[in-house]
Amino acid sequence: MKQQAIYSADPARGWLPWGALVPFLAVVLVVLPDFPLSLLLTRWRLVDAHDTPIGLRGYYAFLLLSFGLIALAVWAWVHFVERRSLASIGLVPRKAKSLLTGLAVGVGTSSAIVAGIWIAGGARADGFARAFSTPINLVHMTLLLACFTFQSSVEEIVFRGWLLSGMARKLNVPIAVVVTSVVFTFLHFGPRVHWLFLVNVFLFSVFACFWSLRSGNVWGVMGWHGAWNWLLGVGFETPVTGLDLKLPALIVRMIPSGPALLTGGAEGPEGSIFCTAVLVVGIACLAWSRVARPELRR
Repeated sequence: MKQQAIYSADPARGWLPWGALVPFLAVVLVVLPDFPLSLLLTRWRLVDAHDTPIGLRGYYAFLLLSFGLIALAVWAWVHFVERRSLASIGLVPRKAKSLLTGLAVGVGTSSAIVAGIWIAGGARADGFARAFSTPINLVHMTLLLACFTFQSSVEEIVFRGWLLSGMARKLNVPIAVVVTSVVFTFLHFGPRVHWLFLVNVFLFSVFACFWSLRSGNVWGVMGWHGAWNWLLGVGFETPVTGLDLKLPALIVRMIPSGPALLTGGAEGPEGSIFCTAVLVVGIACLAWSRVARPELRR
């Protein structure tokens, strides 16, 4: 496939980095702004030595401040260096309502994964809707929905917005999808992370890329990613990307009772084989829709 503008034909009036440079620049734009803030959050005892948030205040600071700085860095690069419009990185104004559709799909897909784990005997249900016993829990969960939506939106703007569109403009769409997903997976890597979790992170990115390409914007995947993280974190008392919010379940508490292949182990449902299955089915459906409906091809 040829080089193309996947979201908007608005020209770049500044400098577009070479294709081979873009993924490395993405890592810099994500890691560099976060480094000094991480030191401050550690000093303020909001995160521990492993950069894990401490308490709900730690999660609020991590989700808003860390990703706020990343968003600012990417915006500055796009605005002052590349001089591109926000529409060209997937923030197409007329498609903003797709965010709500994404939120609904995120709730559905994350619930399907947890339901699959439960049906297969990987977890047992215990304590329904315990969050409603204390009103303050519902307040925190509402705030966390906003925080997770913001954090996930920043990730989608960076990866499926700026990186994917930049690679497509310099190389082509298939290479852009693969490189975007490799970089996204690399930034989730850790020495103790299970290999299946990394496979699922890669598939997560491929699914998000396909959705963004099909819809011509990133609003939908922003909502999907946010609801996915939020519901896994507050809905079932399960870890989300290895992080435990330590809040009572909004829906039902799921206690792991099976092998890590089913439950996802320390990473939570995102490390489960059921997460793999849901993402593969989603990717297949999006790929088929582009084949069956030629007008969706960009």
